[in-house]
Amino acid sequence: MKQLTVISGKGGTGKTTLTAAFASLAKNAVIADCDVDTADMHLILKPEILEKEDYYGFEVARIDPELCIECRKCREFCRYGAVNENFEVDPYGCEGCAVCTIVCPNGAVSMEQRVSGQSFSSETRFGPMAHAKLGIGEEASGKLVSAVRSNAKKLAEQYHKDLIIIDGPPGTGCSTIAAITGTDLVLVVSEPTVSGIHDLKRIIELAVHFMIPTVVCINKSDINEENTQLIENFCAEQEIPVIGRLPYNDIVTKAMLQEQTLIEYTKGSECLNESEFSDQVCQIWARVENILMGVQDKQKGIKTLKMKNL
Repeated sequence: MKQLTVISGKGGTGKTTLTAAFASLAKNAVIADCDVDTADMHLILKPEILEKEDYYGFEVARIDPELCIECRKCREFCRYGAVNENFEVDPYGCEGCAVCTIVCPNGAVSMEQRVSGQSFSSETRFGPMAHAKLGIGEEASGKLVSAVRSNAKKLAEQYHKDLIIIDGPPGTGCSTIAAITGTDLVLVVSEPTVSGIHDLKRIIELAVHFMIPTVVCINKSDINEENTQLIENFCAEQEIPVIGRLPYNDIVTKAMLQEQTLIEYTKGSECLNESEFSDQVCQIWARVENILMGVQDKQKGIKTLKMKNL
């Protein structure tokens, strides 16, 4: 079973749009939406939820009013101001450090689990899908990403799928690390902007640190040809293949409004501009498939990628 993670250094590069298109092109895959903080793959794939499971993140403090003697120790030692004047804990202010349980002289404070989100196993028109929703203001998204990936593997085994396509979160935080660790290939979607270039370098450095084979796709490549060339030069220096350049095209918005992937929206289209754009996406997917077929088993060793002059 191979695993592909599509990520980006910053939001808005077109990562999820491309991942959804891949989902419609893959023949035997499970889709995993691991962008749990701002999940939106379901808007296009319209999953039918088969199983739902509560996700428990950090523990939060709870004060038993029957045992509380109002000594104010909890309020004094809480650095986050999570205990109010009525000796009630604000669950969104509590960081779960548990110092209040230590300083309470009467054992009135305890830590308890709280539902921080939900994970789902679903069915879509393109096959099984694992996804999740993190609650507002909740943390520990990396743990929820791991839960989604675990569900995706179970679905792959249950339905005999040989590929998991992961829509990863943007950035370089713990949720991104959870989304790429142990995968066979990382596809970084970038854009030719100053922030896009900066964040591309950071995300490639992260992937190289975990010794994961990495390729790059430059989206909206024609909005700044000079910056596109800078990205290509940087990738050449780092020996990172650029497997595609996609021009800016409002077909992305049109497809989204119809709740369709790019491939679905352009099927049978007589518009040359739309069909050419769709063909380019198909070519990128074909290159990804070829690379995945050639990826060596990690147990046999993967060539360590080396960063140069970051």
